[in-house]
This record gives sequence, structure tokens and C-alpha cells, in this order.
Amino acid sequence: MRAFVTGATGWIGSAVVDELISAGHQVIGLARSERAEQVLVAKGVGVVRGDLDDLDSLRRGAARADAVIHMANKHDWSNPAESDRSERAAVRTLGDALAGTDRPFVVAAPLSGLVDGRPATEDDVSPAVGPDSNRGGSENLALDYVAQGVRTVITRFAPSVHGRGDWGFVNFLTAAARKQGLSGYVGDGSTAWSAVHRGDAARLVRLGTEQAPAGTRLHAVAEEAVTTRAIAEAIGDSLGLPVGSVAPQDAGAHFGFVGSFFASTMTASNDVTRKLLSWEPTGPSLLADIAAGAYTA
Repeated sequence: MRAFVTGATGWIGSAVVDELISAGHQVIGLARSERAEQVLVAKGVGVVRGDLDDLDSLRRGAARADAVIHMANKHDWSNPAESDRSERAAVRTLGDALAGTDRPFVVAAPLSGLVDGRPATEDDVSPAVGPDSNRGGSENLALDYVAQGVRTVITRFAPSVHGRGDWGFVNFLTAAARKQGLSGYVGDGSTAWSAVHRGDAARLVRLGTEQAPAGTRLHAVAEEAVTTRAIAEAIGDSLGLPVGSVAPQDAGAHFGFVGSFFASTMTASNDVTRKLLSWEPTGPSLLADIAAGAYTA
């Protein structure tokens, strides 16, 4: 199989590329810079130069591939509307390119915002519909292409896809602890996050690309719920800093943009995913990664 991967040099996307290669697949990666191109070429990856706003580059990549794995997102926290716009345009472009081919179209999605009061399941339909919704409603848009002969597979990622080198949410929490001299949690710290090790997430993407039926929603979740207080305590221990509560109204000032996420419960089950693909996470837990120094190097 030849797979076209957007976000091929990103945190999760680069691990997906490595996983595909190790399984004997060929990979074409989207590269928006000369440096990204050099990284991919060194791995033996074919390159399409472009980015999410260069829709012709997305069409070229999809035309050369047996499967498309869409991992890229602008993640512009200062201008989420722009991130949502580009995400929707990219998904529409890739979906149109794959229409009528029955080829896999694996689309990354978040777990946040799905349900309140309980862990999300793979059967839960995303409430984000239309261009003005979260991520431009890209999950539901991608699933619309099933009726047009595309094997769409949605992979929803835990809020912490962790490991050494992670520049995601836990990295920002660690930076905030250093800056403030306190590893904080919001309120009583009872809110919780799901988590998955980066290697386990990459393996799930590969299995989903190879095997998952059209219209499948997968949950890249190894640990269903890790309390935010436990995360703060692990960060505090790793940095040698005190741990304490931050009032909800002060979360933005203490943590920055990640404060609103840290104050929210974002959990999900993985029962359907495990059974469907015989996927068993084997990587270390989030707290073990923090304790091992993954965020203090």
C-alpha cells in the first residue's frame, strides 16, 4: 500500500510514517518546508511539497496514493476560525479526490466536545456540523464521503498523546508549572483526561488504514481517565515543584490557552476499537512517561 500522509513530520504523523514503513508500506508525505522534505527523504519517504492551504498539493498526493491519512491541522490557538476553515477545506479536497475509489481515508479528530457527563464511545456522533463548528465539522464531512465510495475512518485522539518529545498539552502544562513555580490543577482536580502513548496511537492508525470498515470511528485511547490532579502531581514531582489548586477563574492566567482544556473532562472508552482491530496498547502510561522525564529534558 502507498499512503499519502498529511502532517507527516508532526508529533503523531511522524510516528504514523515510521509505523507504516516498518509494516512494509510505502509513504508519501506532505512537506511545507525544505527542512520537512529533508526529514522525509532521509526516511525513504516520497514528498509532495505544499501545505493545507495549497489544495492542489493535496490533490496530487491523493492521486498518487492507495490510502490517505490526514493528520495535519494548523492548531492556531490564536485564530481557531482559521484552523477550522483550513481543516474543512482540506477534508473536502481530499474526499473529493477519493470519491468513487473505495480507498481508505483516515481522518484525525479530537475527543473534546463529544459528550458531557460520561466517557465518549465510538458510537457517539460528533455534534460538530457545518463550517462554523469545531474543526469545521470535518469529522461529519469526512463521513459523508462514505456514500460517495470512500472508506472513511475517523480516528479520535485522546487529549494527551504522550511520549518523549511531545509538544502537546502536557508540554504546555509543564511549561506553565516552571513559569509559575507551581504545578497546578483546576479546582479540586477531579476532572480527567484520556491518554495514549504515541507509539500505540500510530499503530492504531496503521491498523485502521489496513482493516477498518467504511464509517468506522476509532478511539486512540489507552487510559480512559487520568485525573488532572494526578497529572499535576506527576509534573510537580518531576520538576521538584509544589502542587496546588488553581481557582477556575484563574486558570487562563496560570496555564494560558490550555487552562480551559485542563478544567474540562475529556474521556472516552476504547472497547469497540480494541475488539474491532485486536489493538492492545503496550506503551507506558502518561504518569509513567512524566515520571521518566519525558517532559523535563
